[in-house]
Amino acid sequence: MDLEILKIASNTKYNKVIKDCTHSSKCKNPICGDVMEVFLKISNNKIRDFGYQCKSCVYCQASVSLLSTSSINKSTESLANLIKIVDVFFEEENVKLSNEWSVFKKLFKKSNISRKECLKLPFNALSKALKK
Repeated sequence: MDLEILKIASNTKYNKVIKDCTHSSKCKNPICGDVMEVFLKISNNKIRDFGYQCKSCVYCQASVSLLSTSSINKSTESLANLIKIVDVFFEEENVKLSNEWSVFKKLFKKSNISRKECLKLPFNALSKALKK
């Protein structure tokens, strides 16, 4: 186990339920049973607050920890673009994360391909929430 992943996962600042959220969703990983729920407060097409609850592995927890801290004050359009990149990251050869999202390079590496569904679960939940 990579200690960096444990360190990232231990940041639970946004592990919370936002009662007056504007958007929310819940997703389950059919492969392992991980469950991710996200709560967003969006105004003027920007993420103002991000909360999550999960019953998941450390890879999923690390992914949602980075996603929640990186999303605050980002536009929904910017996040939609990030979701598109994450969707194809492990399937396509030349996919690169922009400097804006470079923090995700700690998790999204070809060496973590066996954990791709765990890493992508928070992004799937975010995508579903943004479509509501």
